[in-house]
Amino acid sequence: MSVPALDASTVIEPIRQLAAAGGDGVLCVITHVDGPSYRPLGAMMAVLADGRRIGTLSSGCVEADIALHSAKALDSGLPHTVRYGKGSPFADIVLPCGGGLEILLVPRPDVAVLKTLLSHHGARQACVLEVDHRSGALCAVAQGETGWTGDIFSITLDPEICFFVFGKGPETATFAGLVQAAGYPNLVLSPDTETLEAVAATGCATQHLTHAHCPKDLAIDARSAVVLFFHDHEWEPPILAEALTSQAFYVGAQGSLRAAEMRRMELARLGTSEAEIARLHGPIGLVPSARDARKLAVSVLAEVLSL
Repeated sequence: MSVPALDASTVIEPIRQLAAAGGDGVLCVITHVDGPSYRPLGAMMAVLADGRRIGTLSSGCVEADIALHSAKALDSGLPHTVRYGKGSPFADIVLPCGGGLEILLVPRPDVAVLKTLLSHHGARQACVLEVDHRSGALCAVAQGETGWTGDIFSITLDPEICFFVFGKGPETATFAGLVQAAGYPNLVLSPDTETLEAVAATGCATQHLTHAHCPKDLAIDARSAVVLFFHDHEWEPPILAEALTSQAFYVGAQGSLRAAEMRRMELARLGTSEAEIARLHGPIGLVPSARDARKLAVSVLAEVLSL
């Protein structure tokens, strides 16, 4: 089962919006970072021909100026590099972090390449965007790392982390709502209609569970996290036994230390291997013994992202 497309908070959105505009805009990419920076090397934003901006490259310090330079790049039709902070000619634009940024502006990027990137992203396949900083030519390739190789700057585009959230009650609803608000793709699976209605109201995708199992049609890959929030721990072992055989980089379940030990014993009884059981996180979260649904949600999300 697939999950919904993400909103404008995602890293792929500048490419999506430029493709939708027929390439009529500027792709803006951080190609050099000197010292501390709000955004990483390879971060992107788009400035469309009508002036709309998608994404950010700072904490709000340079975006308006980037839009001005983008308009000039559109007029000239040539790629252009601007520098802010350390070594910049724009003394009136200061980066609070004290670092320096170089940003490559690519006017009217190749729509065919943009659509190729979107296709890979939609299929949850990693891909790499290569940009020739002299000509502005783009190329999509299968492998590479973010950084410079001669005149070519490469940007690695990994699939977003996808969350498969099993459970019922306020912990499930609060965590799913937080994940949705943060812009991560997600699917909530629950036997409880009230929980499903609550998370659906926040925009989450939902699936009704009729018995304890991990549906075979879930597209759980190496960029997926499976998280369980059940108070009735009898639901957990069959779901976990199947989830632990998947490629998911994170599989965890809420509960006390005693519940975690009982869970591991039951998994062993079901035939789950020691190596698979060792992958299981629990008790979950970075904050020990979190007993508030909000604190638990933040704690668990922080743990998943830390990995």
